Amino acid sequence: MMTSLRCVIPVVKSPRDYQAYRISPRDSNRLAIVFEPSSANASLTYCVEIFDVGGKTPPNRHLYATEMFFILKGEGRAHCDGKSVQIKAGDSILVPPTGTHVIENTGSSRLYALCIMVPNEDFAELIRSGTPVELDEEDLAVLYRKDALVPC
Repeated sequence: MMTSLRCVIPVVKSPRDYQAYRISPRDSNRLAIVFEPSSANASLTYCVEIFDVGGKTPPNRHLYATEMFFILKGEGRAHCDGKSVQIKAGDSILVPPTGTHVIENTGSSRLYALCIMVPNEDFAELIRSGTPVELDEEDLAVLYRKDALVPC
């Protein structure tokens, strides 16, 4: 029996392609969308969340979605359902559905986290409903990992 194979071409984006938003004018964090349902052809949202010094998310929860964070740079605290843990670059956080959670920057510089939500649960639409903002040179240096390069 012969089966037909199809070639799937991956979608590749660089930090200059990311669209960033501040959901509410009072928010102290920004979200740069990397992939969303329309570009991933799947019910997920993958973004980079950038927290200003002292910044944090408002308390939030998701009915069905699992949210995952990987800390790229900085330090802070993750709170979920009354529990709190210190976080730093290299740490991963998994928030199950219905967990009321907050991520906050407790460090002296910006906190950067990869954030993945599955299923999307209208997260990408919420982000896009906010105010578009630009990623600055500090953001791009982190996302391109220029801050990790060792000079020759």
